Amino acid sequence: MRCLTLVLSLLAAPVTAHEFWIEPLRYQIAGDRNLEANIVNGQEFSGRSLPYVPGQFVNFVLFSGDETARVRGRAGDRPALNQAPVQEGLNIAAYQAKNAVVNYETWGKFQTFIDHKDLGNLLPRHQERGLPEENFSEIYSRYSKSLIGVGNSAGSDRRAGLETELVALNNPYTDDLTNGFSVQLFYRENVRANEQIEVFEKRRGEAASINLYRTDDQGIATFPVKPGHRYMIDAVVIREPTAQLAEMTGAVWETLWANLTFATPE
Repeated sequence: MRCLTLVLSLLAAPVTAHEFWIEPLRYQIAGDRNLEANIVNGQEFSGRSLPYVPGQFVNFVLFSGDETARVRGRAGDRPALNQAPVQEGLNIAAYQAKNAVVNYETWGKFQTFIDHKDLGNLLPRHQERGLPEENFSEIYSRYSKSLIGVGNSAGSDRRAGLETELVALNNPYTDDLTNGFSVQLFYRENVRANEQIEVFEKRRGEAASINLYRTDDQGIATFPVKPGHRYMIDAVVIREPTAQLAEMTGAVWETLWANLTFATPE
């Protein structure tokens, strides 16, 4: 059953995690316009736009139907994406950032993050591994996608080959969304069942509202959407880093962030 129960609406409190997303300047464009989108790092669906820097990403690719194109740019370009669509219809931008490391001075700060992203009871595992509860680090990677409608906006989302990924099961620009919008969450080739997804909703120029949902046994979550709003969906998986990665970076935990953005027409 795709329709899931709303778990919690977050109160107006500081968000401990920093999301990373693709934010188009326009989510629907005419067929003769360029795709334009910022890469953004921030909180509560508001943040700082980053320039196009080849050394900061592993892949930056466009998909539409069976066609693909690499995002090309010059270092320092803003917006980071500014090029012709792959073709008319639904275009998908996908971005994989290079790994980065964050340090935690105390377990309490890490626990706040774990609780916010619903990553389970990690302290016993941390202790069993003989790890320090102060001054330890986590390595993280970002896997972001965005849906942009070009011309007739027809088409559907697809797997982009990201290690963790959110796939839209509706086209927000052409489908009837009366019964909600559905996404499916993957980790490698497997669906992620009974996992938290975080849904950020806002109108242009307004603060975002944030709601939490859970995926069903097929990794699918369905949530209501409103006309004329922008949406960001976020989900995190945590694992132990490989021995090689741990040795290279000093990290004792690894997180992988899946993110998807889209908008709904007025």
